[in-house]
Parts: sequence; structure tokens; C-alpha cells
Amino acid sequence: MIRSAEAAIAGVMGWPVGHSLSPRLHEHWLQRYGLDGAYVPMAVAPERLAEALVGLWALGFRGCNITVPHKEAALALVDDADDAARAIGAVNTVVATPDGRLVGLNTDGFGFLENLRAGAPGWDPASGPALVLGAGGAARAVLKALADCGVPELRLVNRTAGRAEKTASELGPAIRPVDWAEREAALEDCALLVNTTTLGMTGQPPLPLDLAGLPPPAVVTDLVYAPLRTPLLQAAAARGNPTVDGLGMLLHQARPGFAAWFGIEPMVDEALRAAVLAG
Repeated sequence: MIRSAEAAIAGVMGWPVGHSLSPRLHEHWLQRYGLDGAYVPMAVAPERLAEALVGLWALGFRGCNITVPHKEAALALVDDADDAARAIGAVNTVVATPDGRLVGLNTDGFGFLENLRAGAPGWDPASGPALVLGAGGAARAVLKALADCGVPELRLVNRTAGRAEKTASELGPAIRPVDWAEREAALEDCALLVNTTTLGMTGQPPLPLDLAGLPPPAVVTDLVYAPLRTPLLQAAAARGNPTVDGLGMLLHQARPGFAAWFGIEPMVDEALRAAVLAG
């Protein structure tokens, strides 16, 4: 990190923002590639988001990541947005383009698929249905990514049935809402199980799900990465299912932003995972 007057600068906006792991992973990449750049956390109150985004230009920023609670609001404030951001209804990456525009991206679906393919290289989108637990923003990103890559059927389970039905109606016919009470029966013949809820996260209640009906070859992945091996992943591994933890999604979703801001396609590997987990 040279950090000269010509340094490329990016960061992350949130409220609060101290919990974000993004500075740690982007600084790791900046050091690895010897780039003249910086990545900084920016605590931005919700009522100041519009000013802060416009201020990226005044401060010479190449762009920023967007985290809670700003992801939905940012979509209405950027000059343009990619198809994923529009479909999901949220922005997690902003690129300040040379022609003076702010372009919003949603890279969560990209990060999810890249992590899944890296952690379970034998998984084939056409191999069977996927069961997705949860209907929030992360679920929308996962559902769109899975539909776009050719999964034949997406079973969406949420504790609030109306939210699952609304999500399914907005994202396409491949998505079938399933009642929460039927979640275990819906595991039959699945090739993929994805938990996008916070159930099983440190400090949260456990995910109540009996995996007895899940086929042994089915891949199980959990977007939760604290703890890294959630009770769901432990239970799946104990019965022989391939498992993929959630940290890789965080790492891979950062790649498009880093490439746009700093001009290098970064690598996700064990050194990066260790640096992010080191705290």
C-alpha cells in the first residue's frame, strides 16, 4: 500500500459499520498486489446516505460497498443499476464511473455461486431441486442466481408464508413457496439445501430442521459464517452430505468491486480466509 496522492480509494458505508469484515479483506488484497490504494469504513446515518454517495465524487473515491441498513435505499439513489440489483431490490456495490455516474451492483448472487462451485465442485445446477430457507434480501440473491444458472425447481420456505409467496411472485415461475410446516417433507429429492436465515448464528436460536429426508448426495450450505461450522453444517456432515460454509460467499462477492475500483481481479484462497478470520 503506497497511498500516494494518486491512490485509488474505496470503502464501505453502513450504520453502524464497525462490524464489517470488508476492510480486512480488501486491505489484504491491496497488500498482496502491492497497489497504491486504500479501503476505509464509513459510518453513514440513513438520513445522510444520499449526501454520502454524491460525496464519493468530491472525495475522489472509486466507489464503495453498501451494507446494512442502506442496501435497499441505495438502489433508488444510484444513476444506474445492474439486472441483479433491480431484481433483488438492493445494492451492495457502487462504482463511480469515469463519465460521472454512480452504478449500483448486487454481487451477492455471484458470490454465492462462486463459493458453492469452489466448495462443492461436483454440484450440477441441473441435478435436482434446491430448497432455500428464508425470504430476505440474501434469499432473493440466492434464488435469482440459482434460477439464472438453470436449477429446475426452487422450493422457498419461510416462517412467514406471505413473504415467501410475494418473493416467488416477483422472481419467477421456477420458485415454489412451501409452508414452514412442510419444510422437512420438501427435502425429498433435493440436490441442494441453502440456509439464508440467521437461525444457527451465534446468539440466535438454532434452525429446527431434521435432515432425515435429505438425499445423501445433496449439498448443504449455510450463509451464516459465525460460527463457521453451524449446527446445520455439522449435522449435514455427520450424515455424509457435502457441506459449504458461508465465509466464501462474503469473500467472492467482494471480487467484482475490487476489480472495478483497483483494476485487478483478486484471488480468493486460504490466505485470504485466514486473514479475514484472524480478527
